[in-house]
Amino acid sequence: MIKKVIAAVVLISLLTVAIVQAMDKKTDAPETTTQTSANKEGLEIGAKAPDFELKTLTGETVKLSDLKGKKIMLNFWATWCPPCKAEMPEMEQFSKQLGDDTLILAVNIDPQLDVQGFVDENKITFPILLDAEDKVNEAYQVISIPTTYFIDSKGIIQNKYVGSMKLNIMKEFTGKLN
Repeated sequence: MIKKVIAAVVLISLLTVAIVQAMDKKTDAPETTTQTSANKEGLEIGAKAPDFELKTLTGETVKLSDLKGKKIMLNFWATWCPPCKAEMPEMEQFSKQLGDDTLILAVNIDPQLDVQGFVDENKITFPILLDAEDKVNEAYQVISIPTTYFIDSKGIIQNKYVGSMKLNIMKEFTGKLN
């Protein structure tokens, strides 16, 4: 009986320490004003899209702010994600229908896996960006994938779609961008 009581006390103590340490980590690194506002912007329709710079599979650098004047469908995905895999063929089909003023950028959040193999297998031709340090994923506060942001030519988030998209939804949301 005494052993059970001691084990329970030790377990409760360890749990308390873990909770306190988790709470401390949140306060250890105070965010700057820019980081805080960038995180908030990522979730709000009508907010300026957080800028980023990522490499493509071919090693080119893409910076969002350099694309001002273009309409952007910014998709967050992973190779292991079934809904992401389901929407890729329609995204590829849609990319072939786009004019010069609209771009699909697909941000991969698991670049340590065989992204090139996935792209080759699915014959994807639109730009795949590699978020190796998870910074863009965090800036946009992506909670589940796929998540797609629709950004207008002025860099403002006009819509957000969570889940696997069909072609008609892609057309509808990009059609509303100015």
